[in-house]
Amino acid sequence: MDHPLRLRAFRLLFVGRTLSALGDAVVPAALALAVLRVTGSTSALALVLGCALVPKLLFLPLGGVVADRFDARRVALVTDLIRGAAQVFVGVELLGADPTLTHVAAASAVTGAASAFAMPTASPLVAGTVDGPARQQANALMGVASSATRLGGPALAGLLIWTAGPGWAFILDGASFAASAAMLAIIRVRRTPIERRSLRADLVEGWTEVRTRDWYWTSLLAHAAWNGGAAVLVTLGPAVAVDRLGGEGVWVLMLQAGAVGLLLGSLLAGRARLRRPILVGNLGLATYAVPLVLLGVAAPAPAVIVSYGLALTALGFLNPVWETVVQTEIPPHALARVTSYDWLLSLAATPIGYALAPLGASLGSAKTPLLAAAVIVALACLGTAAVPGVRRIGTPPAHAVSAPTEAVPADQRPRSATAGGV
Repeated sequence: MDHPLRLRAFRLLFVGRTLSALGDAVVPAALALAVLRVTGSTSALALVLGCALVPKLLFLPLGGVVADRFDARRVALVTDLIRGAAQVFVGVELLGADPTLTHVAAASAVTGAASAFAMPTASPLVAGTVDGPARQQANALMGVASSATRLGGPALAGLLIWTAGPGWAFILDGASFAASAAMLAIIRVRRTPIERRSLRADLVEGWTEVRTRDWYWTSLLAHAAWNGGAAVLVTLGPAVAVDRLGGEGVWVLMLQAGAVGLLLGSLLAGRARLRRPILVGNLGLATYAVPLVLLGVAAPAPAVIVSYGLALTALGFLNPVWETVVQTEIPPHALARVTSYDWLLSLAATPIGYALAPLGASLGSAKTPLLAAAVIVALACLGTAAVPGVRRIGTPPAHAVSAPTEAVPADQRPRSATAGGV
């Protein structure tokens, strides 16, 4: 089996996506500090974040249709250019003497909308450049790169913020998107053309691919519960860490432990060959209930930090495994649309967690919403073990996926007329 990085198309895709991920890893810290410097208001920061999230959720289904209809590579290239331009605009705005919050929010909305079209292309791009048993290793490499950038991104952000200013972090992100677009411009990605029909018919077909697979939609419900629980943790966790566990350093160590866990989980996924990967992955996600409980009862800081690292290890393992199974089980012509529904359902509970966590805490204490989230996460993830499809679905054999390494001409249509993760 050839290593995925021996394949030129995947190698260039990997380099481009890694550069883009590094730029994205720098932005969150820079955005938070920049908005607070300009306005001094956490509500303003919430507004900017909402401007990015809402268009993303609204346009995700349409993004999946567009990626399937018009070639995932081209869609990814265009959206990289759009997002790169938006980030450079924000960077220049922040470097000015009097940055305007409205301009930053508008650029965030553009970035969020473009992301809705870019996210569904990730799985088709990997599936179109890597075949057979090497695909799980390719997905694991993508996971490793993403995890590594999350680990190093905050440090790079801090360096840029304190030496040059937050605006340069956005300019770096814009440059990383330009580099990714350049890589996409010179590779060839295999694709499966689809018959042109109405938008509604395309949306319905994509949804049918989701709802007719019990292992898929039930897992997405579990993933949504996990993301809702994660929203509760990141909303209330910092206050618990500062007030009851020893200070800001505890929260920072938790985040670093989580980043290390994601990296280790991705590395493990590249080597693991499990008979029931989705079952194992979903059961692993249930471990996220542990840090939620420990935060809720204000357990000793070392226990909270270690439990969070282990829970994120499970996430790092699940994502590449999930991508591999979905790329094999979902028909290639519908992969981007299915991916868009995957992201939409998986992220749907995130804003709910953001909204309910402080509300629940205001009615009593942080303990109640944290423990409630732990119960929901545990029940949803462990409950997937009762689903026949989750127990049945396995890692595809080596011969399950085979295709030429070059792009398929439009007139060579296959006879059978596809995902995201947590």
